[in-house]
Amino acid sequence: MMEQYVVIGKIIATFGVKGELIIQHHLGEDVDAEAIKIIFIEEKGGKFMPHFVASIKSRKEDELLLIIEGVDTPEKGKSFLRKQVWLPENEVKLHASKNSPIALLGFTVFDKKVELGKVLEVIEQPMQILLRVDYKGNEIFVPLNESTLIKIDHKKEKINVELPAGLLDIYIN
Repeated sequence: MMEQYVVIGKIIATFGVKGELIIQHHLGEDVDAEAIKIIFIEEKGGKFMPHFVASIKSRKEDELLLIIEGVDTPEKGKSFLRKQVWLPENEVKLHASKNSPIALLGFTVFDKKVELGKVLEVIEQPMQILLRVDYKGNEIFVPLNESTLIKIDHKKEKINVELPAGLLDIYIN
């Protein structure tokens, strides 16, 4: 099975004179940044290139200051601007803050009592979170907001929702 990678953020700026990069991330404010040893940047053709982290630390609640091995000038750093930063899914679960949406990866979603499937991706939007779920071989998007969310059980990795009538019918032919 191919390793699943998850977008944790994007490189938004270079910083200083040593090629430091600023990552805007959605791992939550109490992210364990120092534990991240390798990041992945998607190259052409969907290949993920590993980059070794020389140093990484929280800068603001949604920003990390990163030094990648071999990137030691602002010019080298500029080639990474606007690129998305990826981590293997299992690492995201380790480093993300428990109450950040991305920590819901791999949880099983239930609509009332019906199992819909596992969360494959967490998409943060201004008014809600969308969970991409594999439901009976179809990709569906489950909105998480005040009106749909019933309960999140972190211990059992379950998310209980009550979806609007007809929502699932959109995805099933």
